[in-house]
Amino acid sequence: MDIEAGLERVRALGSKDFWLAVLVTRRRSGEPAASVVNAGVLDHPLTGEPVVALVARGGSAKLKHLRRKPQATLVFRAGWDWIGVTGTVELAGPDDELAGLDAEAVRQLLRDIYHAAGGEHPNLEEYDRAMAEDRRTAVLIRPESFSSNPSGADHVESE
Repeated sequence: MDIEAGLERVRALGSKDFWLAVLVTRRRSGEPAASVVNAGVLDHPLTGEPVVALVARGGSAKLKHLRRKPQATLVFRAGWDWIGVTGTVELAGPDDELAGLDAEAVRQLLRDIYHAAGGEHPNLEEYDRAMAEDRRTAVLIRPESFSSNPSGADHVESE
């Protein structure tokens, strides 16, 4: 599946289930670590290339894993349809400088990710304050490969 078709499927499935996805990172031992996140598709703030992105709380295990091994998979689903996107990760936040983005650009990027993941906030200044207080970091995943069931595939339960 090419990147454009894969991201179109991410958008289609993400929008059907509140943009929820399972994020898979790797622990130091190599074992997978999974967590449920909100994620969306947007353009990379420096390159303009499409990325899948989420916001992670500062100090979280997922950020520790991603700093050590900047590779992740996100799996979006709606019903029995699903798509996984795997790629290299870049981080941008108060503890993870991304060359070319200043603090104001990171603040706007966190808002952009929130909106791409279906978020609406009645007070964006309050949102910004909470993001800064939690030392939130933007996680940008450059899509490199996709895995999926065939679109519209019926689920067959085994006995």
